[in-house]
Amino acid sequence: MEYRRIKDQDKNEDSVHVDVESLRGKPHSGSPRASVGGSADRTKWKRKSIVTLALTVLTSSQAILIVWSKRAGKYEYSVTTANFLVESLKCALSLAALARIWRNEGVTDDNRLSTTWDEVSVYPIPAVLYLIKNLLQYYIFAYVDAPGYQILKNFNIISTGVLYRIILKRKLSEIQWAAFALLCAGCTTAQLNSNSDNVLQTPLQGWMMAIVMALLSGFAGVYTEAIIKKRPSRNINVQNFWLYVFGMIFNAITIVFQDFDAVVNKGFFHGYSFITVLMILNHALSGIAVSMVMKFADNIVKVYATSVAMLLTAVVSIFLFGFHPSLAFFLGSIIVSISVYLHSIGKVQR
Repeated sequence: MEYRRIKDQDKNEDSVHVDVESLRGKPHSGSPRASVGGSADRTKWKRKSIVTLALTVLTSSQAILIVWSKRAGKYEYSVTTANFLVESLKCALSLAALARIWRNEGVTDDNRLSTTWDEVSVYPIPAVLYLIKNLLQYYIFAYVDAPGYQILKNFNIISTGVLYRIILKRKLSEIQWAAFALLCAGCTTAQLNSNSDNVLQTPLQGWMMAIVMALLSGFAGVYTEAIIKKRPSRNINVQNFWLYVFGMIFNAITIVFQDFDAVVNKGFFHGYSFITVLMILNHALSGIAVSMVMKFADNIVKVYATSVAMLLTAVVSIFLFGFHPSLAFFLGSIIVSISVYLHSIGKVQR
């Protein structure tokens, strides 16, 4: 009996020793290390939520301001100069953010502007793609209204998802592929026109421009995300600066070839109004918000924010432009929203 008691006591001591060893090196729930990790996660989630919410609000007002800036159905200002100012403002904002970082943290290898040609040589491609997409953004409103534009912009989800698969080699789940098909059905349903001989409200030109814009936006977004995340330690404002510099260069070239006579004879700011200035500010801040989403989240979050903006645009357009949503638009919006939800729960598989 005494032997068994001693043996059981040794077994209990060994189990206690094993338990202590298993706990050694693991942070307790109340330890400083665990609290720091939880605080970092909360900060990351909060930052991601803020930039996504900001992008949603900015995107929803983007189409409204473009339509509002028209006079008698046309733009009295040069859209190429507006695009140039957008890129210039984004570049200035990036420099201002860098100046603050230099003042507080000093100049490091990750936040200095000086770089090599190999690093900046990748930025002209997305800069050209964004240039074409941004110009088409003005001309498509000859065929669609603001709510219709936000509906068709959801094609970005399809182009982004497919290009994620091709460029970043990420597999999409079956739910996401089904969401793509549902999204196409929702966009088509929202454009059905029962009050005219034309089946769809948007003519073929509008559909083609929407598809081209979706492809350009998707490719530019995925390509830019790959560039930014290739060197995650590099300061986002430096990466933005070089992207916007090339954007300014290509927009300046476009002004020379497309609106040179108008700018020389009427002035650079001819036809500008207060709404035009608000539109330029909106575009600039939207570009900054998109880059922040790519840095701290991913490109899929960007297209989700765009989809939510669809509903906000429709509501505001009712009061500003007398927009009357039809039953087809209402049903199409619901289908699109469901497809976005399905796409969000069907996580991208690495």
